[in-house]
Amino acid sequence: MTGVAGRTDSRGAGLVPEAFVGIGGRGPEDVIADGRGRVLTGVEDGRVLRVDGLAEPGRARVETLADTGGRPLGLELLPDGDLLVCDAERGLLRVTTGDGTVRVLADEAGGEPLRFCSNVVALSDGTVYFTVSSRRHPLDRWIGDIVEHTGTGRLLRLAPGEGTPEVVLEGLQFANGLAASADESFLVVAETGDRRLTRVHLTGPEAGTSEPFVEDLPGMPDNMWRGPDGLIRVALAGPRIGALDRLHRTGPAVRRAASRVAVRAPFRPLGFAGVVAVDDEGHVVHTLVDHHSRFRMVTSACVAEGRLILGSLWERGVAVCELPGKAG
Repeated sequence: MTGVAGRTDSRGAGLVPEAFVGIGGRGPEDVIADGRGRVLTGVEDGRVLRVDGLAEPGRARVETLADTGGRPLGLELLPDGDLLVCDAERGLLRVTTGDGTVRVLADEAGGEPLRFCSNVVALSDGTVYFTVSSRRHPLDRWIGDIVEHTGTGRLLRLAPGEGTPEVVLEGLQFANGLAASADESFLVVAETGDRRLTRVHLTGPEAGTSEPFVEDLPGMPDNMWRGPDGLIRVALAGPRIGALDRLHRTGPAVRRAASRVAVRAPFRPLGFAGVVAVDDEGHVVHTLVDHHSRFRMVTSACVAEGRLILGSLWERGVAVCELPGKAG
């Protein structure tokens, strides 16, 4: 198996692939790690899985925690061990990992059903923020939104004890991954369609405003995960495509026509994999890109047991790679 390997700054020595671990399901779109180094993910058939022992990939164990009855995407582990799940079909869910109970926290916003919920974070006061990637295209036509460049992504907020989320920010280009700063003064939202990260201020005199945080990424950012080292790992699901950048500068009618073609065309991801690590100042600490990867469409990355674990909307398992600075 070939994982991610490639360029990095002087603080890293490359990312060395170790193994591919099948998990008995396709499309572990988001991967997150708990305090014991176990990795949680959701797969295409609706199951939420926990994978233990990835430090020894040949002995990894896969356990089913729940079945959402939909399509789980972004995950957030809560202090009590429960799991928040963004389900592309059912909305924002809470899963009790002990017995597999699934409860719907929100399934509509602004009078319309929540579809294509993408990623979620919970703050220390119980406030939950989550993204909706597109209000026009569902998950199975995600490429249509990337091509059409609809700008219908949203950031939503669910206050403690509330059942209806409020819109914090809209007009986002395929809102995707989400992470909070260490002091919870701002959020970082991945805009896949614009290859950028956007900062949304939550406190202080700039509260409620947003601004670019990291721009011109070398690929399309997807899920994000904050590690114990304080860095935010940003998965790059696809490379920069010049033709797509040029298409985005054309008029809406041209983009809509191109979108109709894209959703009907067979899709196979390019041999590209990438992960970027950024700090709370918006500095890129390291960038790792492989343009000839056999593990494709990397949609998430987390650190577990000293390894970098990669998830994918496309693959039937996760990749286990060495962290920058660990190789050699």
